[in-house]
Amino acid sequence: MTINAVLLAVVIMLGLSLARVHVVLSLLIGALAGGLIAGLGVTDTLAAFQEGIRNGAQIALSYALLGAFAVAIAHSGLPQSLAGAVIKRIDAGGTSGMIKYTLFAGLVMMSCFSQNLIPIHIAFIPLLVPPLLLAFNRMQIDRRLIACLITFGLVTTYMFIPYGFGDIYLNQIMLKNVGEAGIDVTNISVTKAMAIPALGMFVGLLTAVFISYRKPRQYKQLAIDKEARDEVVEGDSLSKTAATAQAQSKLKTLVAVVAIVTAFVVQLYTDSLLLGSMFGFGVFMATGVVKWSEADTVFNDGIKLMAMIGFIMITAQGFAEVMKATEQIQPLVDGATTLFGGNKAMAAFIMLLLGLIVTMGIGSSFSTIPILAAIYVPLCLSLGFSPLATVAIIGTAGALGDAGSPASDSTLGPTSGLNVDGQHDHIKDSVVPTFIHYNIPLLAFGWIAAMVL
Repeated sequence: MTINAVLLAVVIMLGLSLARVHVVLSLLIGALAGGLIAGLGVTDTLAAFQEGIRNGAQIALSYALLGAFAVAIAHSGLPQSLAGAVIKRIDAGGTSGMIKYTLFAGLVMMSCFSQNLIPIHIAFIPLLVPPLLLAFNRMQIDRRLIACLITFGLVTTYMFIPYGFGDIYLNQIMLKNVGEAGIDVTNISVTKAMAIPALGMFVGLLTAVFISYRKPRQYKQLAIDKEARDEVVEGDSLSKTAATAQAQSKLKTLVAVVAIVTAFVVQLYTDSLLLGSMFGFGVFMATGVVKWSEADTVFNDGIKLMAMIGFIMITAQGFAEVMKATEQIQPLVDGATTLFGGNKAMAAFIMLLLGLIVTMGIGSSFSTIPILAAIYVPLCLSLGFSPLATVAIIGTAGALGDAGSPASDSTLGPTSGLNVDGQHDHIKDSVVPTFIHYNIPLLAFGWIAAMVL
């Protein structure tokens, strides 16, 4: 196992990322190292990498259109209205604790809705979070906590609730692959199987809120915050930002709601984020909220907003393809099985740990499940795990590493919203906090589920 190409490639990628090498370069170097260690050679490694890039093109285009849609929503004034309402409460002398925890609950709820009820995934982050940074700064909220709040909603809901993205992960991918690997999944409740692991995520969330990041943290004031302080209207405590937000047209807000509903319906009907975003953007143009003369600027701003995430997702697809081409994922598991023999407790732990390693490298739980299911189902059957426990192991092993992976959109998304002023480091402030607070309890509670189900 110490010279396994997949393991070493992931270690190299993570090491370079922690050393502050750009994630795209870290993925590329890790993929090359893994391919060369496995004996593929430079030509075959690059061929596999390029094949993965082609597979990731649609993902990148979807993110680009989601970014354009997000900027159009921001253009309507809807996020600013929400941020203005919060700032008004702060300036009016509201109870800071109540406002703070209301904000926390709202962010978690929006993150959950983005996976299941209104499946726009991370597109809500760049349009909602930046306007709220002013409020976060004034309340001295640690942005590492905000990253943990958002990541909790992004990950927990798809791994526990079988609707929206959860339906894709739990039913269309996991149960389908588990069934094809030899287990009858007709009467299996994925919600029951994943309830204990989801509880682990909740424990991690409570730890982040009430223990790890409860202390105030100072940030440099944004330029917009300085303007707001200098231009307070005499006799009125409302900031310029809040006053501007209050003046937003009700018609534009209504159009924004209609556009969101349209995008949701189209995506639900066509099962395409690409078309949903396109139709939502079209509503803004058709109603004049985004004028024809402004369309290019808004669209370009949206692409820029999500460009980094798109490039990282494309590169992650290339990395995943190289890992598959090495044909060393199976030997990695085989090597692990020699460590535990017939010990179910150790077997469950090793399988979950390997899932963490593979998902950390690939950066996508959805891409990991087919690989793990083909290997883990026969292994679980031979060790005597129940079908429900097997589903819990595979579902948890796939989700492990989504939070805490440098290449995962569950960490890239929060960074895109929290780092608009350059005060939130992707690795130290998003990757490391979410890894600690979610992967450790998820590993523990996933192991408990494997033992008791």
